[in-house]
Amino acid sequence: MRIGIDIGGTKTDAVALAADGTVAAEYRTATGFGAAAVLASAEKAVRELARAAGVEPSAFTTIGVGIPGAVDRSTGRVAHAVNLGLEDLDLGAELAARLGRPVWVENDVNAAALGAWLALGGGSSDSMAYLNLGTGLAAGLVLGGTLWRGARGVAGEIGHIPVDPAGPVCPCGQRGCLELAASGSGLARAWAGGDGASVRELFAAAAGGDAKATLVRDRLVEHVAAAVRLLVLTVDPDRVVIGGGLSSLGDELLGAVREVLRTWAASSPFLAMLDLPERVEVLPPDFPAAAVGAALVGAAAGNVSDSSLAGGAD
Repeated sequence: MRIGIDIGGTKTDAVALAADGTVAAEYRTATGFGAAAVLASAEKAVRELARAAGVEPSAFTTIGVGIPGAVDRSTGRVAHAVNLGLEDLDLGAELAARLGRPVWVENDVNAAALGAWLALGGGSSDSMAYLNLGTGLAAGLVLGGTLWRGARGVAGEIGHIPVDPAGPVCPCGQRGCLELAASGSGLARAWAGGDGASVRELFAAAAGGDAKATLVRDRLVEHVAAAVRLLVLTVDPDRVVIGGGLSSLGDELLGAVREVLRTWAASSPFLAMLDLPERVEVLPPDFPAAAVGAALVGAAAGNVSDSSLAGGAD
């Protein structure tokens, strides 16, 4: 049995993954802020899952962690995670010392990409781009069952591709980045005065005829579609899977994105040839992709194409 932990800004989700890839047990706890709190919540999650299974944590096959921020996967060290209050935390080693088992650490979006690949029944020859629409925007790439991180670990950071030279300055220091228009933080800035109103409320207001909401919704959908197009044109994966907090809209978001892609294809034979609307889908609702993916991180260093887990997950 493998354990996967998804450490988020407010909550920590953990799963126990059975040998056939199904989720055998789940646990959720508050994350807290700072190194001590993050370590304590991760340890608590593993021990609770171990207690439920009637074993010690050392009995688990692998323990993996997905966490936002800059992660050195070779050492398990988290160099920087602002929303968690972490600076230079040797997360893998410290958690392993507490649990008596090696711990693998991966960026949360990369972990979620592995989880999405498993959930949707990816095979050894499949390629998939996981588009995470959360507070920010980023992608994880699974090519032939293997997580592709790039030469310096930044493969998939498409949120920081500038798309509007006259746009606002991004926290990364560039101007007009894609993330500023197609993310939860971008939505909060563009609508309702940045009060954190949800994407579901935005779509409802737009459906009700609110002109400002309609404008913001359409701009959001167009930029999500642009992210899909960008991933296909650069990586050419078999499919692009939308996940993250904004994907809670499910088919409503998917239908709107597909409609934009069809509109573009109608005026571009090149885009029509790519079948973009048919290559994009949304992650199943409430599936704990990052936690499931974290459970796979320890399996052959993120290569699960030959694993018994390739059959899919409930």
